[in-house]
Amino acid sequence: MNCKNCHTKLPENSEFCNSCGGKIIRNRLTFRNLFEHISETFFNYDNKLLRTFIHMFIKPEAVIDGYIKGIRKRYVNPISYFGLAITVTGLYLLILNKFFPETLDFSNFAVEGQEEFQQKNMSFIQDYMSLFMMLYIPIYALIARISFIGLKKFNYTELIVVFLYWQSQTSVISAVTIIIAAMFGVANGVVSMIFLPLMVLYAAYILKRLYQLSFGEIIARTLLFLVVLSVFMVFFSIIVAVIMLITGDMQEMIEAQRTVLEAKG
Repeated sequence: MNCKNCHTKLPENSEFCNSCGGKIIRNRLTFRNLFEHISETFFNYDNKLLRTFIHMFIKPEAVIDGYIKGIRKRYVNPISYFGLAITVTGLYLLILNKFFPETLDFSNFAVEGQEEFQQKNMSFIQDYMSLFMMLYIPIYALIARISFIGLKKFNYTELIVVFLYWQSQTSVISAVTIIIAAMFGVANGVVSMIFLPLMVLYAAYILKRLYQLSFGEIIARTLLFLVVLSVFMVFFSIIVAVIMLITGDMQEMIEAQRTVLEAKG
């Protein structure tokens, strides 16, 4: 008998391949064993996915620092975990657009006269959410590299791993929270505003445990992180404004504001 995964020669009574570790499957696929496999994969406490999710709360350093140091079998690797987060994010946006479209109205969070522009902006972000999620991670890692200067425990690549896990965990939690909130008629924007500071606190919690910092030290580093992030956001806003001027969207926004001011006058 040969392993179906790596084709290694195996004894007939083998349950697992001694080369690749794959389980030997002898039965044909049925609904019953398919359900058993799914249950074992997602709902068994001892499986990697559930263990990763739980330990990212109670001991994130074991998951992240363990992976960085070479422990690769105990938890889901950051790329796979991020792939799951992207899938869940796409699914929650599909559910909101299909069943709760009213919760995606961001016009109430816009400056008067910019409601339509704000809605277009948020729709664009939602359409390319997966791309934005991927772009955020190297930016966050760079800001952390700057903010934690003098602490040489992690290099830039390792910080990318840190924020891959952080982004994945927060994306999954926020997706589930937003869907539950939508069932009660709570707008996506309201949940996002509440969730944003919690994401910052969770990132600070992870970095505190990874760097083994005191409470005062992590507060100082987090404030520095937020300052650097604000500088990046201002720079990004300037780039967006230039693009809008080139494409004509800025002129459209200015005209809308002028109309509102004239109406008030």
